[in-house]
Amino acid sequence: MSEAQVLGDAIGAGLTARAFEPTAGEGDSGHTHESACLNCGTPLIGSHCHNCGQTAHVHRTLGAFFHDLLHGVFHFEGKIWNTLPLLIFRPGKLTREYIDGRRASYVSPLALFLFSVFVMFAVIQQTAGELELGKDGQATINVGLSKGSAEVEKSLNAARAKRAVVEAKGGDTDDLDTEIEQQERALAAMHRLGGEKLSSTGFSILDEVIDETQSNPKLVLYKMQSHAYKYSWALVPISVPFLWLLFPFSRRFHLYDHTVFVTYSLSFMTLLFACGMIAGALGAEPLAGVLTLVPPIHMYKQLRGTYGLSRFGALARTSALVIFASMALAIYLVAIAAEAGAG
Repeated sequence: MSEAQVLGDAIGAGLTARAFEPTAGEGDSGHTHESACLNCGTPLIGSHCHNCGQTAHVHRTLGAFFHDLLHGVFHFEGKIWNTLPLLIFRPGKLTREYIDGRRASYVSPLALFLFSVFVMFAVIQQTAGELELGKDGQATINVGLSKGSAEVEKSLNAARAKRAVVEAKGGDTDDLDTEIEQQERALAAMHRLGGEKLSSTGFSILDEVIDETQSNPKLVLYKMQSHAYKYSWALVPISVPFLWLLFPFSRRFHLYDHTVFVTYSLSFMTLLFACGMIAGALGAEPLAGVLTLVPPIHMYKQLRGTYGLSRFGALARTSALVIFASMALAIYLVAIAAEAGAG
């Protein structure tokens, strides 16, 4: 994926989020100054028309257009700088503030989620491993095994050559035979990790996806990524019922509360995943490993802050939420795989 395409994704993210934050990027430079609204003709009082809501001053220069574009992509009207620190360090406060109606300073959950998805998939396309096809049309992902298998194969060839010399001299080759057998097993295991075909799973839908993947792997993997991108929003309705199970029949908390919680939480997890991909691509595997410990901590802080739970109550629900989140993700991935196979 080219840098231009990545920038295009980022701009698309900003414009999509701007659709949910329509006042982003308004300034004075390049704007006209009317006394009446250009949309409905109502006399203007303040920066917006009190009748139809349109911005009082509209821009009519190319410079102002790109000024608004940059604000839409990078600033979210400045709200992103208020939202991200709370999302990272005080997610419970951010969620509760938005639920209670104090929203002017924050990016809305849906706008932030859409932006996060754009960022994540741009990162994936830049950092993911290259798809390779074997002679039999089988797909494998390069996971760094080639170097190790080459070293084992080199050692194996040396052991075979040594055995041939010992055998020619009439010597005992038992120890060398054992060494050669072990190295052959190790090499075979590496080859399987690099490209063994999957067998039947027992689930007809998944088996169909596997069959199609083996027959046309590049197409299926492309379709899975495309479907995951298009249907990422489905994670929200899939996850909300699981969160509801933590507070069944509660009169204090409603489905709307849970939806805001889930959407902000998914935004954070999506950005965290993107950071992990970047860390792995830069060779900082230990940092990527540390990031895997963050989700439960974030869930705990968000649960406690949003729902006003005690430490014990938050810990108990966090344990359940980790399991529920895994189940929701599994359902989503199976649905995406089935959709990609059917498409």
